[in-house]
Amino acid sequence: MGEDNADELRELGEQLQDASTVLQVQEIRNAWLGRKGIITARLKGVALLPVEERRQAGQQWNSVRLAIETMIDDALARLQNQEEILQLEQERLDMTIPGIEPAVALLHPLTRVRRLVEDVFLRMGFTLSYGPEVESEWYNFEALNIPPNHPARDMQDSFFVDIPNLVLRTHTSPVQIRGMQAAAGQLPVKIIAPGRVYRRDDDPTHTPMFHQIEGLVVDHKISLADLQGTLLAMTKDLLGSDIRTRFRPSYFPFTEPSMEVDVTCAACNGTGCRVCKGTGWVEILGSGMVHPVVLRNGGYDPKQVTGFAFGLGIERLAMRIFELDDLRLLYQNDLEFLSRFSRYTGRPAL
Repeated sequence: MGEDNADELRELGEQLQDASTVLQVQEIRNAWLGRKGIITARLKGVALLPVEERRQAGQQWNSVRLAIETMIDDALARLQNQEEILQLEQERLDMTIPGIEPAVALLHPLTRVRRLVEDVFLRMGFTLSYGPEVESEWYNFEALNIPPNHPARDMQDSFFVDIPNLVLRTHTSPVQIRGMQAAAGQLPVKIIAPGRVYRRDDDPTHTPMFHQIEGLVVDHKISLADLQGTLLAMTKDLLGSDIRTRFRPSYFPFTEPSMEVDVTCAACNGTGCRVCKGTGWVEILGSGMVHPVVLRNGGYDPKQVTGFAFGLGIERLAMRIFELDDLRLLYQNDLEFLSRFSRYTGRPAL
């Protein structure tokens, strides 16, 4: 490598030493190695030399080009490393900046309420249990002490399918029987069964398809007080400590005694409106002590054990939490409407 080449490399070294940014080094690279750069011009000039000098000159300038590339790459690595260190020293993570919520894939309000209810009962020691939505008449009616002449067995009240003795389940209560049978006599039985159910209803507080969560506890010395305590704990947890509830006698073929649980209407806050039919109350669930016939059909001796059961309407609960006056709004797939609940965290609005 000649003296001229050594001078050029010194000049390049001084330029790189003065460069303080990656951008400046990139500009130096273009000035020396670009299409119109110094070394590119020198390599083009080799072609004009006599044949006997061309080979030696080409090797020499290729060596110079490789040396220049190495010097520039080293300078780039040094400056990039310095910039990374500086960025790490100056960069700070502000934990107070709100996160970015996803614009898609938000859970449906009913799914959120279902998960919230499940969480409440799972913390009480319940386990999840499931059953088929197309159910046999025996599980849906007969095993639950619903006689053949009961109105629920009428085609105008239930959705029967073309296959004989099958029906779209009218409640999640058949899972009571299936849950007891699965336990095979073991105690305690403590399950909740979420799922879709089907009835011929359609008004501001009813839809032909809706969601329930069935609850069942079977053990020795289970009493009505256990049922009331469980349901009161549930309503306080889900709707807040200020929620008003009432228990009133009712009738269900599969429980005895039976009662329904009402909470203050979200639409009118208990003053009376079309949603609550002027009463100020909205029913959210039916419950009672498990009927001896049901215990026997589930494989348990009603003289040895007792139990309680309840069926919770998720839509009714969602109406109370979200203060809706028509649960059919939840099924219209209006994204603008559903997006209003994107910030719902699992508790009623304060």
